[in-house]
Amino acid sequence: MKLDRKEILKALETITIAGEGKNMVESGAVKNVLTFGDEVVVDLVISTPAMHIKKRAEDDIKKLIHEQFSPEINVKVNIKVETPENPNQIKGKAIPGISNIIAVASGKGGVGKSTVTANLAVTLAKMGFKVGVLDADIYGPSMPIMFDVETEKPISIEVDGKSKMKPIESYEIKLLSIGFFTSPSQAVIWRGPMAAKALNQMIFDAAWGELDFMLIDLPPGTGDIHLSIMQSLPVTGAVVVSTPQAVALADAKKGVAMFMSDAINVPVLGIIENMAYFTPEELPNNKYYIFGKEGAKNLSEDLQVPFLGEVPLVQSIREAGDYGRPAALQTASPLEKTFEEIARNVVEEVVKRNDNLPPTEAIKITTMAGCSAVKK
Repeated sequence: MKLDRKEILKALETITIAGEGKNMVESGAVKNVLTFGDEVVVDLVISTPAMHIKKRAEDDIKKLIHEQFSPEINVKVNIKVETPENPNQIKGKAIPGISNIIAVASGKGGVGKSTVTANLAVTLAKMGFKVGVLDADIYGPSMPIMFDVETEKPISIEVDGKSKMKPIESYEIKLLSIGFFTSPSQAVIWRGPMAAKALNQMIFDAAWGELDFMLIDLPPGTGDIHLSIMQSLPVTGAVVVSTPQAVALADAKKGVAMFMSDAINVPVLGIIENMAYFTPEELPNNKYYIFGKEGAKNLSEDLQVPFLGEVPLVQSIREAGDYGRPAALQTASPLEKTFEEIARNVVEEVVKRNDNLPPTEAIKITTMAGCSAVKK
């Protein structure tokens, strides 16, 4: 049968892309329709990189053409993502004075991502680096508790004639969190644009000063906050935290896939295994693999990303977080050595990552703890 381009366009007017009010022709998403015998090619441009949105749009187009014209038609859909400027999104620009931005993520909640972030931060500071932490977990901020600054409130200071928010400082870490602006019992009920706007202010309207590392404690999963930050900030790399448990590993795998996708394209510095094993105090030579053995380590090998280290299941880590003094601050303790090894591995991967960038994009970090500097 002979396919008419105008008829196909008219048929496509009945399809709406998820999240948009207009049909895909009226909204301008359909850029071109070509017909070649029994083949139809549809060029589509959408504003979201979400995989399920792209897949749904492709399936809707194929289903429509097969039903209205012929199931024998070979339909090819080319989808390109172009994110429009949005005043509620975090603007894509570097933060003056901040050398490296590391996103700490987890596929699911409850794996200890925030605990790892806090301990990694204080360990980097002990190694001599200047460190800041942005608590981007808008709906469940925990950094104020972990750094014992729940009652603190950021003040406004003037920097170069502009009013800026001064981060709270604790254990030599500069810290900002939505938890400083809400009461502990108050639920944050915000849509994505409101959350992005709040993060925008904490990032660009704050006096962070000179930092070697900014750690961003992301919410669990792969949602709006991740997309806003990953697409807008010059993130150096991502660290994914998981337990050895199969259900956690499945979600961690999705987290790694998100960072490595074409739409995000953020290097994965590695995976950290938390709650790797339990050693009773009365049996110091015994290890009990409660959640499984070396699951995250095996996942890192399967995905060909570095394994940054393992953290045991120790009661004092939980207690230290609850009391607002990260466990890595315990001098001459096994936990201090554990987080030191992980921090060194993270810095090493950052150095490797920066060494492989073109000279004009290379990011400078301080030479410290046996790590070489990366020069512009």
